[in-house]
Amino acid sequence: MAADAIPRFIPEKHCTSYDAVSRTNVMPSPAEKRANLKTAVVYYSLEGNTRYAAEKIALEIGADLYALKPLKEYPRGGFGKYFWAGKSAMFKERPRLQAIRFDAAPYDLVVLGTPVWAGSYAPPLRTFFREHRLEGKRAALFACCSGGSADRCFEGLKREVPGCKVLGALRLIDPAKGDNPEEASRIIDFCAKLKTSLEIG
Repeated sequence: MAADAIPRFIPEKHCTSYDAVSRTNVMPSPAEKRANLKTAVVYYSLEGNTRYAAEKIALEIGADLYALKPLKEYPRGGFGKYFWAGKSAMFKERPRLQAIRFDAAPYDLVVLGTPVWAGSYAPPLRTFFREHRLEGKRAALFACCSGGSADRCFEGLKREVPGCKVLGALRLIDPAKGDNPEEASRIIDFCAKLKTSLEIG
């Protein structure tokens, strides 16, 4: 019998004390343990790359999905995007967001996703951190960009979640653009590592 299998029923009159104890002390399997944990994916996406990755991650790990949406959206494409997005990130702005029904309390793991703007994370995440405290949670990070490093972005995100145990960080290069099996594979690997961390953590 496998270690995590449930013992077959034994009539009470034939049970020994060992049989009774074995039935009441069955350890949950890793899958059962993970099923009892709640996970959320919170993200901001302007051009769709971060949304694409967030949806893939949420589907893979069975998470609730929360999209951050500014009341006044940033320009999409061209000079306007780079100017206003870069300015907003550099000046550490906190744009007003559409209301979301997010409560951190029931979640064991919160996955945070952002595009990389001027080497940092997108300002809607800054607003989210002001409104929601994640101390004591486990966290994971992912960032989408067109190239270059995301290290400074991840360092900034980690400073925003003091008291959290960060399980991992994933940098993706334009995952939603064209046929990109390598980035899709990296998302799956990232999710597998998160599942393992939840099972043993």
